[in-house]
Amino acid sequence: MCSSKIHCSEKDMNTLLHFKQGVIDPSGMLSSWSPKLDCCQWTGVKCDNIKARVSELNLPCEFSLNLLELEFLSYLNLSNNDFKSMQYNSTSSKKCDDLSGGNPPHMCGNSTNLHYLDLSYNYDLLVDNLHWLSRLSSLQYLSLGGVHIHREIDWIQSVTMLPTLLELHLESCQLENIYPSLQYANFTSLQVLNLAKNNFASELPSWLFNLSRDISHIDLSQNKMHSQLPKTLPNLRRLKSLVLSHNYLKGPIPNWLGQLEQLQKLDLSHNFFSGPIPTSLGNVSSLVELILESNELNGNLPDKLGQLINLETLQIAENVLTGNVSKRNLLSFSNLKQFSMGSPALVFDFDPEWVPPFQLLRIRLDYMRDKLPAWLFTQTSLKYLTIEDSSASFEPLDKFWNFSSQLEFISLQNNTINGDMSNVLLNSKVVWLVANNLKGGMPHISSEVVVLQLRNNSLSGSLSPTLCHNNMADKSNLVQLNVAYNHLSGELTNCWNNWKSLVLINLGHNNLTGKIPNSIFLSNLRFLHLGSNKFFGEVPFSIKNCKNLWILDLGHNNLSGVIPSLGQSVKGLKLGPNHFGGNIPTQICQLRSLMVMDISSNRLSGPIPNCLHNITAMLSIYVSTRRVGFILHFSGFHIKIISSIRILIKGNELSYVDLMTVIDLSNNKLSGSLPSEMFMLSGLQSLNLSHNQFMGTIPQEIGNLKPLESIDLSRNNFSGEIPQTMSILHYLEVLNLSFNNFEGKIPLGTQLGFTNLSYIGNPDLCGVPLTKTCSQDENSNTTKPIGEEDNDDSDKSEVYSWFCMGLGIGFVVGFWGVLVGAIFFNRRCSHDYIH
Repeated sequence: MCSSKIHCSEKDMNTLLHFKQGVIDPSGMLSSWSPKLDCCQWTGVKCDNIKARVSELNLPCEFSLNLLELEFLSYLNLSNNDFKSMQYNSTSSKKCDDLSGGNPPHMCGNSTNLHYLDLSYNYDLLVDNLHWLSRLSSLQYLSLGGVHIHREIDWIQSVTMLPTLLELHLESCQLENIYPSLQYANFTSLQVLNLAKNNFASELPSWLFNLSRDISHIDLSQNKMHSQLPKTLPNLRRLKSLVLSHNYLKGPIPNWLGQLEQLQKLDLSHNFFSGPIPTSLGNVSSLVELILESNELNGNLPDKLGQLINLETLQIAENVLTGNVSKRNLLSFSNLKQFSMGSPALVFDFDPEWVPPFQLLRIRLDYMRDKLPAWLFTQTSLKYLTIEDSSASFEPLDKFWNFSSQLEFISLQNNTINGDMSNVLLNSKVVWLVANNLKGGMPHISSEVVVLQLRNNSLSGSLSPTLCHNNMADKSNLVQLNVAYNHLSGELTNCWNNWKSLVLINLGHNNLTGKIPNSIFLSNLRFLHLGSNKFFGEVPFSIKNCKNLWILDLGHNNLSGVIPSLGQSVKGLKLGPNHFGGNIPTQICQLRSLMVMDISSNRLSGPIPNCLHNITAMLSIYVSTRRVGFILHFSGFHIKIISSIRILIKGNELSYVDLMTVIDLSNNKLSGSLPSEMFMLSGLQSLNLSHNQFMGTIPQEIGNLKPLESIDLSRNNFSGEIPQTMSILHYLEVLNLSFNNFEGKIPLGTQLGFTNLSYIGNPDLCGVPLTKTCSQDENSNTTKPIGEEDNDDSDKSEVYSWFCMGLGIGFVVGFWGVLVGAIFFNRRCSHDYIH
């Protein structure tokens, strides 16, 4: 802020006040922006102490851009907001109506002093072009990461017109054209280039390697390029950091990388590089970070890498390397801090007496056999340990668990530890022990533990040893507790009041029994999974205390009583199968954020409430966030807390992280006709009302549910004709109208050409695909008077059209089946999905 003796320019104050009038500020960030207070004292505003003009704006809240006519502004940070457009209503006579529409730069005020502009991570912001950048001739730092600029067909020309630009960040911009035929790009001052997470699919262009000789950093991580690196890199002898990770780059790693004499960081991870690791990399004595993990590299680890005496990071796990790794390969790395290694055919052959010259901070070891290397236990500075896919013995277990007590992060996955956990004390902030065949009772945890992930093991007994020791009262920091897919038994403990910080509880797929205690419904809880156990009785009224609950899964138990009243934040609700009875309460319509409503396979009766249209999350396919979760930030890493919910759709019960909009009321005793309000849910994707006692007709308004992918109305008492409007449901993949009282001809249309199984059990239905011919079709086959032949041809044409459309659908389904299958079995795609 400026000195109290300096007063803000009236021109700048008026510009900022005009800006405030056109913005949305739900957090009250701009509450201090009042004419009664000097604008240099406003929140987020910084003025030049000499000129008393606004020089910096740092505004982390939600509003639109309208500030480029502040002529002395040098720093503008509008990152991590929720911009939808870049509207600009100038307060001066020079009007710039819409920056996203490409108005001439001279209409946007004097912004030549702007040095720093950050609009990154405004994920809904769409910019048509970058022509407006040309006015910012003094710009040194530009970040548009996460901004959609794919409509800009010549983005490189716009950014190369900035002569002083030092850093350019265009990651996640949905760019597709990397200009493969361009030979030279005029980045005269560029030092940092980040084009990560775009849609580039050509070979790497010449211009990328013909930049200014002053370039010091290139970052192309997480793109979708499919080309090989070029054979030459002119003008890059002064390159200090080269990051090309998370691409589809292939071929051998070129030997010319060993000529980059000043290279300090080389990251080629998460690509498809093959062949051996080049021995020439040992010539780059300046290397501090060498990251080659997650490729298809083979052969031995070159001995020449031992010449990299300045190396602090060496990551080469997730490759297909062969041969032995011993102390000979690591002896020279006295500065090593981060190390990852492991391939199925790579053998760890370390002398048990060897003590390394380094002290690691992070280590990852995969595919180990026999024993853990003894030198691991000499690493007293270690904070992050990951071991995956290993059959090595962790014996003696007491020594290993005592060693792990120094760690902040421990991740053991898909190993064969086979240890009894009942006497183990876990002390790390993040404990991630998944699928290791851990046995015995539940471990003890200290108050340091924030994330406890023990799913997919063989733990048994009660939860009490972990949750009910007295020294934990009011000291717990535990946020996530996941012990799903174990063999836990007994009743739920009543010690939950000691764990008020819990946000996620997942006890699903165990053998727990008894009634659900009142104390489990904690005020901070967002995810509660108790499904696939043996709980019985009514759900306690204390569930109302969970005002922030997003996901509630009580399915596959023996619970009874009425449907419980819930907080209005619920997005996913799974209550079936159980033994809930009574009517569907109208309170369920107050859950405006609800996307998944599964109360199937219960004993519900009565009609469907006519207020379902109040569930606003189901009114549109464009729900603001389908993935419910949050991020825990730690020093040096972060953990995403994301929860899925199992949904039965299209005949398969799968876990969905990105929630679909689903109503499943099947297998109950519900009756009456379908309320018209149900067909106002124009975002609905799956509707299952099968095995009930519904009657009446299907209204024509069912055509309003255009996103529907699955409809099951089977085994009810529906009657009347199938509405023709169902033929416009273009996303429909599953249709079951069997065993009702429908009558008349099945409508012809691209989406109704399902098999006869979709319609059987309706004796008065006729037409394709059933074998029963409709009466009007039979009459059309008799001798017709002259002049009626055209009608016969019309009917034949109609059937032929249906046949052709059926062939078309078959081709499309077959094609996409092959494509999706290829994607599923593609190593990179499946790995990224699981990650």
